[in-house]
Amino acid sequence: MTKTIHGRFLLILGIIILSGFVLFLSINFYVIFSTRKQILSVEEAQNLTDVDAILVLGCQVRSDQTPSAMLEDRLTRALELYHRGVSKNLLMSGDHGTKGYNEVQVMKDYAISHEIPSSDVYMDHAGFSTYDSIYRARDVFKVKKVIIVTQGYHLFRALMIANHLGLEAYGVRADTISYSGQMYRE
Repeated sequence: MTKTIHGRFLLILGIIILSGFVLFLSINFYVIFSTRKQILSVEEAQNLTDVDAILVLGCQVRSDQTPSAMLEDRLTRALELYHRGVSKNLLMSGDHGTKGYNEVQVMKDYAISHEIPSSDVYMDHAGFSTYDSIYRARDVFKVKKVIIVTQGYHLFRALMIANHLGLEAYGVRADTISYSGQMYRE
């Protein structure tokens, strides 16, 4: 009798785990499928008109106040879009929750060091999450049409959030290399 109960328990547990995994994959596929057409190349992004801002999502800053590889790739891609005339407004959104850590200042300094006028760089110091960054772009910075720049794994989710917040949003990937921990993030 105990073997039967134990076997049934393991079967039910296995079904629950498998169902959860299938649900997780289904949601992921839905997010990717529903936003994939909003991801543009740099050249395609140049064809857009009236883009309010290029939104650069924050990422880790090193202790020496330089951008991590992922953040530098996001910034480089955003500056490329800026120089191609996609928008004259760069919105840097990231974490500045403590006095000693300021992603957005590092992002702005990077842009200025690459000959972007300070007046074209806006700083969102409360971009603590993807949702916060996109919500604040809409409600604080009054953005209606946006190009979001981040790595591909992150872009689908960012676009889904923007869609649900009613923004006209497009994304441009900033992947140039395979980053440490890439499999985990994917």
